[in-house]
Amino acid sequence: MSTRWLHVGVLCAGIGLRATAAQADSRLNILFVFADDWGRYAGAYAALDRVPSPSDVIKTPHVDRMAREGVIFRHAFVSAPSCTPCRSALFSGRHFFNTGRGAILVGAVWDTAIPTFPLLLRDAGYHIGKSYKVWSPGANPDAPFDGQRHAYEKAGRAPNNFSEETEKRMTQGLSAAAAREQILDQVRGNFDAFMADRKPGQPWLYYFGTTTTHREWVKGSGLRHWGIRPDALKGKLPGVLPDVPEVREDVADYLGECQAVDACLGALLQRIEAAGELARTVIVVSGDHGFPGVPSGKCNLYSHGTAVPLVVRWPGGTPGRIADDFVCLPDLCPTFLDIAGVPHPAGLDSRSILPLLTAETGGLIDPSRTAVITGRERHVAEARDACLPYPMRALHTADFLYIRNFAPERWPMGAPFAAEAPLDTLSVEELEHNTRYAFPDLDASPTKAWVVLNRESESGRRHYALAFAKRPAEELYDLRKDRDQLNNVVADPAYAAARARMADDLTARLKAAGDPRVCQNPIPFEQPPFTDPPAKKAPKRPVGAPLAPR
Repeated sequence: MSTRWLHVGVLCAGIGLRATAAQADSRLNILFVFADDWGRYAGAYAALDRVPSPSDVIKTPHVDRMAREGVIFRHAFVSAPSCTPCRSALFSGRHFFNTGRGAILVGAVWDTAIPTFPLLLRDAGYHIGKSYKVWSPGANPDAPFDGQRHAYEKAGRAPNNFSEETEKRMTQGLSAAAAREQILDQVRGNFDAFMADRKPGQPWLYYFGTTTTHREWVKGSGLRHWGIRPDALKGKLPGVLPDVPEVREDVADYLGECQAVDACLGALLQRIEAAGELARTVIVVSGDHGFPGVPSGKCNLYSHGTAVPLVVRWPGGTPGRIADDFVCLPDLCPTFLDIAGVPHPAGLDSRSILPLLTAETGGLIDPSRTAVITGRERHVAEARDACLPYPMRALHTADFLYIRNFAPERWPMGAPFAAEAPLDTLSVEELEHNTRYAFPDLDASPTKAWVVLNRESESGRRHYALAFAKRPAEELYDLRKDRDQLNNVVADPAYAAARARMADDLTARLKAAGDPRVCQNPIPFEQPPFTDPPAKKAPKRPVGAPLAPR
């Protein structure tokens, strides 16, 4: 018997469950809350980091409760800091680069031959359901969940645009708290509909994929809706962000959307507890990559772009644990399969974290989990000439971050476009609302506008370079001294041995994983169909037009 099956057998015997298809009613339920663009910010992370950060300001009582009652991961990363490839990896348990055309964002096509954990659980007798975003943009949206066949969204989609929907209700005379409850009623209603379709005693998987943390959101909503004072963030922003009023307000608004995710989690917990299901439900909370629309965040391999929250409440487990193991989100796929007693399909690049969830101690539980690899190919298709990618891979450890930029002659955040024009000709509105106006791989935002418009000032020059300048072929950061990855030490002779060790380790891991970037010639990501232009370019949003639903 394999170690994995022995562990599952011991676990199930220990808590009185039998994880077999024949005894499906005894298997654990799974609630998976997965928020778009939610970086590693939650109240529970403030104590872990012990340095000033936005986690000192954000209020996430329900996530914090899950951390107290379960395990919080200090080192959780996505496979790729871009929505579609991250999700391709998550649902398949593969590295993003092993998911075919799922490895890119715009122009992605889902390979239906790749097994996914929701459909494997469905076929094993689970009642499955989802609300909101699973997999997109790309052809066959939400394909890893069988499209919309298991969607529960009729109660409403307002939780996808929390600040906009709250603002609308406040203009109609409601308080922020009352508006919030109306939106959370939709969360409850969708979950209630899901549970109503469940057969008596049937185990279930419910996926809640809100996009409220994806830009855009209402400017000033962090303070107006959630009471988050921008000035409370002074001295607490990552070093990659300008600590100025405009950016502090932008961060406060983002934290408000993160608190909305927490409120949605709270609404779901209410329903689960009321149904008497908490004691048999595994609760997993995470996000698909880092902060959007800011330097070093989304679409970057720095920690600000790839590190995410991961909190898991295991029923009957040892509470209040902090895991120092390095985990990549594709590891959740075999974990969910193990919980359901479903054999792993061929082609997985991931490892179940079930032993970490059921352990009695914290710290480094599995001594082999000391590093993860991340990467990126193409995000916005037209960000560079000929729709070429910006290929990157990285190796993350506790002490170092090593990044390999395979095409340093290309623009990492896309071509400058309008940003090459004189400053007095640039549009603040376009920089805040039209991602393709300049550097298209960085989402439009007030922070982006500030960085571009202040590029010639003494305070802004450094941030502009950090955000948009071309990068060397190699980057190395000493995380013991440089938490925000501001000082590339790759050329420092004192780090020569560390550079060589990290570079060799990354290359070996990529080759072992069969990464086409290093294992194939010609490299598929540099060829059609990966470099095809979008089939139909989305029309540009006129400045001042209403925002489209996310």
